[in-house]
Amino acid sequence: MKITDTVKLLKSEDSRKLMAALYGEEGIETNTKRYEDLLLSFEKKFPKDEDMLLFTAPGRTEISGNHTDHNHGKVLAGSINLDCVGVAAKNNTRTVHIISETYDQNFTIDLDDLRPSEKKAGTIDLTKGLFKGFLEAGHEIGGFDAYITTNVISAAGVSSSASYEMLLCSMVDTFFNQGRLNAVDYAHIGKYSENVYWGKSSGLLDQMACAVGGLITIDFKDPTAPVVEKIEFDFASRNHSLIIVNTGKGHADLSEDYSHVPSEMKKVAEFFGKEVCAEITEKDLIENLNEVREFAGDRSVLRALHFFEENKRVDAEVAALKEGRFEDFLSNITSSGNSSWKWLQNCFTNTSYQEQGITIALALTELFLAEKKAGACRIHGGGFAGVIMTMIPNELATEYITYIEKAMGEGNAYRMSIRPHGAICFQDMIGQ
Repeated sequence: MKITDTVKLLKSEDSRKLMAALYGEEGIETNTKRYEDLLLSFEKKFPKDEDMLLFTAPGRTEISGNHTDHNHGKVLAGSINLDCVGVAAKNNTRTVHIISETYDQNFTIDLDDLRPSEKKAGTIDLTKGLFKGFLEAGHEIGGFDAYITTNVISAAGVSSSASYEMLLCSMVDTFFNQGRLNAVDYAHIGKYSENVYWGKSSGLLDQMACAVGGLITIDFKDPTAPVVEKIEFDFASRNHSLIIVNTGKGHADLSEDYSHVPSEMKKVAEFFGKEVCAEITEKDLIENLNEVREFAGDRSVLRALHFFEENKRVDAEVAALKEGRFEDFLSNITSSGNSSWKWLQNCFTNTSYQEQGITIALALTELFLAEKKAGACRIHGGGFAGVIMTMIPNELATEYITYIEKAMGEGNAYRMSIRPHGAICFQDMIGQ
């Protein structure tokens, strides 16, 4: 579509309905303007391009299933109303030109040279890895121009990188693969890029939650074909808000901390001749406890116990939501947070133990919730630094935000909503 046609489309009633689904009624005007500004910026940078399309991919919230996906466990997650948005058009070349307004980046990639840099870090390597992932999976790639902006909080556990990955997957799928790929295909391509071009031992959770959309539970027992189920549940109907609190980025390099979590769980599985914890049982571990402790170490054992119990909690939370037992759901969120803190041990890094923004935020939140006799909280995402999640009655949300921002800094608490759509081409969803 040409820019004039696209701007006209954004003012249509169908567009407003889609905007309401993505951002809520209160977000229609702001995001319509955001999209229009993005189109104008694209036209200035790429004046020769026509037939431009709009794309959006959300960040995600992890509700339960902390560090389970990489050992083929279960998670409960949802896409959120913060997203990465882009305008793109094919350019009929073998180059991809990407401008990121948010991060002030402007780079070009030659699709015939997708070798990663020696450092294997940064947006360019991640982007090259995505294109290589398409090729490795037998899909097509081609040249295009893209202008991108995002409001997904960076380095804060809401998957800003996966949101970007899924946005580009949607572009490449739409332009060069006739939209044949599904969310699982997208997720595997994103995982490939992070594993191979970033050296990051990530699973599929972030990518799946960003690609699928809505509130979903995922069983990764067979990671090549994860079982995904959408859960029809509206938190607003229970008069509760989901609030993410950014406690600040840790100053330590956390790569080793993140990598140790999956590797230590896998070390426990190795004792039994298996690769991941999903291939053994909690009973196996307990019956062979002393030998496993000697083989894998005590923290590894605790992390494996967290894995088994967290899988049970995901099942319990899904059942509670389906059956309308909201208080039981909240209770399991609290249990999940306690397990992450005590057994998984990812609330702070031992290499910088005096820096404990996560645990400070959790302690303060627990005090607040105990006084109010309501709500639940837990660590959110990978941990060691970053964000916590709080589920709280709407009438307490403003008071809580004021309270927690006094400690964590103004503007660091975000009221989220679950959006029903994952990574999409905006035009393709109009009228659906």
